[in-house]
Amino acid sequence: MQTINIHEAKTHLSRLVERAASGEPFVIAKAGKPLVKVMALEAPAPGTKQWFGLLEGQYQIPDDFDTLFQEEIEAAFYGHDADAPT
Repeated sequence: MQTINIHEAKTHLSRLVERAASGEPFVIAKAGKPLVKVMALEAPAPGTKQWFGLLEGQYQIPDDFDTLFQEEIEAAFYGHDADAPT
């Protein structure tokens, strides 16, 4: 890993950041003493949402989802007992 002094880093910051972003991390040093490591972030592409697919495969939607609890919902709206024969 390349070590660059702080003055050179300030002078060539744009070029160094591009190299780091492409996978070439480097160290910035002051008076020969390493201070920081510059490396690319593993960030999502702009415009993507991180939560998409977060729980994928952990839950299943039942086939009767659109009619799930239909009798109970109708009983709540129409005022009859959901357990009584219709």
